[in-house]
Amino acid sequence: MPLGEAIERFVHPGAAIVLGTCLEQMIPFAATHEIIRRRIGDLSLIGPVSDICFDQLIGAGLARRVMGAWVGNVMMGSAYCFRRAVERGEPRRIDVVEFSNFTLALALHAAAIGAPFIPTRSALGTDLVARNPYLEPIASPLGGEPILAVRPLHPDTAIVHVQRADAHGNGIMWGSLGITPDAVRAARAVIVTAEEIVAPEQIRRDPNRVVIPGLVVSAVCEARWGAHPSPVQGYYRRDHEAYSEYHRVTKTADGYGRWRADWVEGVEGLGGYLRRLGNERVASLIPIDHHFPEPVDYGY
Repeated sequence: MPLGEAIERFVHPGAAIVLGTCLEQMIPFAATHEIIRRRIGDLSLIGPVSDICFDQLIGAGLARRVMGAWVGNVMMGSAYCFRRAVERGEPRRIDVVEFSNFTLALALHAAAIGAPFIPTRSALGTDLVARNPYLEPIASPLGGEPILAVRPLHPDTAIVHVQRADAHGNGIMWGSLGITPDAVRAARAVIVTAEEIVAPEQIRRDPNRVVIPGLVVSAVCEARWGAHPSPVQGYYRRDHEAYSEYHRVTKTADGYGRWRADWVEGVEGLGGYLRRLGNERVASLIPIDHHFPEPVDYGY
């Protein structure tokens, strides 16, 4: 399915969407830019480390809530659109529901397995508990010290990027998986963007790397370089120049507007984005050193 059509069908105004499930790797920026082009707003953004993905949606005025552990520019520090929204209500004020990375993972895990809550001691004694309705101190049913019950968090849509998928949505990933397995099982709809769409036979030859089963997937979209500027292991490295430039130009709202005009609204889809990036810069990010795993034998 074309990416734009998938976004139109499965990301609705007011939806809660989870992005950035692999921490700093494979953040679905192509999908993020489609959301901005289509002006789908009033979103709740869920994710542990979204890098500048959330910041771009916030700067476009499309977010009403952030549910996460951290929002920023991993390489540079602050995310200026996020700060303007929280501190000054520009371009609109947003609510922040603060998790730790671990408690957010537990909330999605609870939803993924259908549990009413997941018990933990993590975050007890912190000020997160008083401000987060998903965290509830309770008496341990087994006695002893109190525990923290983490309520399930069900996103409306999970958008994830993978190295390979087949037309049925079975997605193969390697490298950091983050919270992807739980996020796709917790969500009501799943959009998979992939560097390559391959034959089902190729997926079946490596079944243990199928992190996303096709039965939970609503749409699968080919999106080569769809996670740039974040890295995709085996395909391209992190584009430090892009993060540095974004940090520099988005210190002001006008600067963010110019960046968005150049890199999102001023290009036509992912193809236009890559042409704007240029062949030389694309080539500079392709890995030179390759590290292949040992072959395995699935015969019996």
